[in-house]
Amino acid sequence: MPGKEIPDRCMNCREAQPAFILRTRHVCQDCYVRFVKYKPFKRTENYRLRRNMPQDGPCKLLLPLSYGLSSTVLLHMLHEQIEAMRLKPHGPKGYELLVLTIDPSTISPTIPSHDEAFSLAEKLFPQCSFTTVPFHSIFDLDPNIGEVMSQYAHADFKDQTSLSNQERLEVFRASISTATSKVDIDNILINRLIVAFAQKMECRGIVWGDSDSKLAAKTLANVAKGRGSAVTWQVCDGMSPFGLEYNFPLRDLFTVELRNYASFFPELAELIIPHEQPSENTLTKNLSIDELMVRYVLTQGEKYPGVMLNVTRTASKLQSSGASSAGPQCNLCGALTFDANEASVAPQATGQHSDNLSSQICYACARSRPDLSC
Repeated sequence: MPGKEIPDRCMNCREAQPAFILRTRHVCQDCYVRFVKYKPFKRTENYRLRRNMPQDGPCKLLLPLSYGLSSTVLLHMLHEQIEAMRLKPHGPKGYELLVLTIDPSTISPTIPSHDEAFSLAEKLFPQCSFTTVPFHSIFDLDPNIGEVMSQYAHADFKDQTSLSNQERLEVFRASISTATSKVDIDNILINRLIVAFAQKMECRGIVWGDSDSKLAAKTLANVAKGRGSAVTWQVCDGMSPFGLEYNFPLRDLFTVELRNYASFFPELAELIIPHEQPSENTLTKNLSIDELMVRYVLTQGEKYPGVMLNVTRTASKLQSSGASSAGPQCNLCGALTFDANEASVAPQATGQHSDNLSSQICYACARSRPDLSC
């Protein structure tokens, strides 16, 4: 059987020669960039036009930047939007973009500080406001976190306020035993730090730089860890339990598409810091559930991208995230906890001690407690 004939013209513009295959279509570079940029353009339309929002006063959005592929590409796209809006004398007021970076060296001592990348980002994207904070600044931005840590940790843990914030955080993180629980709790604390900063800056919402592949891995990991009830706001556009709108402008794009987009702009190659995946020789038992799901999606997503797309599309069909704040929330992660009728069975279901913790934290956080994760 003869192979399919490759067209000599882009299947979109019918002018330039095709250079890439974009979802079975042979397109040129300009059409590829136009397709990729259009997805987040539509998903931020409400903020650009301020639909159902006050037309006067600032509309601030926070973008957490890790200098990874997805968040850096999103920053590049949103900065172009802001520049285009400000060039129009009578255009919509649009939004202000605040960029927050958590110093990675304060999360893991094996990761160097990104001071050079921070300076470069400020130079490349002058329309944005940049801030970098250490991980332990969560104690300053979220004053209740110390008490929550004490409630969550095992009986031998005691939050010593006489220590520096950095030492307090290190002692708490050292009390977590398993790889899955360590990554899970770190993700929760990072999210709380980002939310606290957004609230302090009076932001309307947070735009997350998660591609479809990243959201698929997060969905599968959350379900596996017992955090399925939080999927509706952790991977879907809408209101979060923290009173901030969550938006995922890259949710319709695959990682490989973002990688191709970044390759078209040399300045992004200087800024993006590649994420090191766990070695193939690493034993599975030493990996967290989050790392396992990322590895699975990266390998299978390249073969079956449509399947991974269906994962996030299915999650977005679940109950609206607006219902996430309808009941009591977990003191640690913000998810719904058991209601009064379920609280009586919570200790047996989670293996908790009778310390009344079931009314304070959710099922998933209870399962990851140090005295249960061994």
